Amino acid sequence: MSGPFFGFHMPNFTFEGVAPAGLFAHVAGLAQAAEDAGFDMVSVMDHFYQIRGVGAETEPMLEAYTTLGALSQRTSKVLLGALVSGVTYRNPALLVKQVTTLDVLSGGRAILGLGAAWNEDEHRGFGFDFPRVGRRMDRLEEALRIAQSMFAEERPTFEGRHFRIDRALNVPRPLQPGGPRILVGGGGEQRTLRLVARYADISNWFGGLDAMKRKGEILERYCLEEGRDPATILRTAMAPVMIATGPEAARRLAERIPEERRRLVGPPLTPEQAADKLKSFLDAGIAGFTFGNPNLFDRELILAAGEVKRLLSA
Repeated sequence: MSGPFFGFHMPNFTFEGVAPAGLFAHVAGLAQAAEDAGFDMVSVMDHFYQIRGVGAETEPMLEAYTTLGALSQRTSKVLLGALVSGVTYRNPALLVKQVTTLDVLSGGRAILGLGAAWNEDEHRGFGFDFPRVGRRMDRLEEALRIAQSMFAEERPTFEGRHFRIDRALNVPRPLQPGGPRILVGGGGEQRTLRLVARYADISNWFGGLDAMKRKGEILERYCLEEGRDPATILRTAMAPVMIATGPEAARRLAERIPEERRRLVGPPLTPEQAADKLKSFLDAGIAGFTFGNPNLFDRELILAAGEVKRLLSA
């Protein structure tokens, strides 16, 4: 990896003028553009309804692992994963099998993203249990333990309060030695960051610079308690910038992005301005950024984000 880690995230599958029959071709084109621009990872949401802050609940939503499997055949370099899978949606051993299959299909490019889940509406709609957050966190830890064991061991057994496996087979084995890297989503400072210190290879956080610094300090303390080198965890953040290639692109962004998001990240920036803003996050220990396709919705903007990566790598 040259320079900071850049992820291209696709939470949005609503594109002007794109009919359902052409939807995957359009999504694949965006993923290919991200790969051409030098991005390191392409991710999708693991949701069944569109989420607030991106669009209306009734907007299109593709299932994550079907989509990632198809994208594995349209890309050749980028890592592929969900940002992130909800622990309540699948038996964790099944999820490990899906991600292992993705690793094989992609030639060793899968990432397992996992979090505690939050969208109660789609749980209700699909008939999934939605326990209180403490119980979901308990499930998350058990799922992470199962994932680590099934990636690294031939016939692991685990008996937890919520999940169990009994000499579980995972064949074919992952192509990546030790299995795909694990990304734990969320920045909760009491439990989630402790799980990051204990199990994760990658973290992904939301927030401004002060929040990133605070979470980094807490994570380092947890790593010390766990006997782990914090440098072994790649810290990433949702990119706190919007990129525009000119006045027209800035106007289109202003029309598409919810006001809440615009207040958070500020006005659209040129690649040079965005690089200057992101340098302070790199100085604070953030090693990568995730850009979403609501902001980077065409090839031109994706390539402009790639220029930001090049500027930060210089």
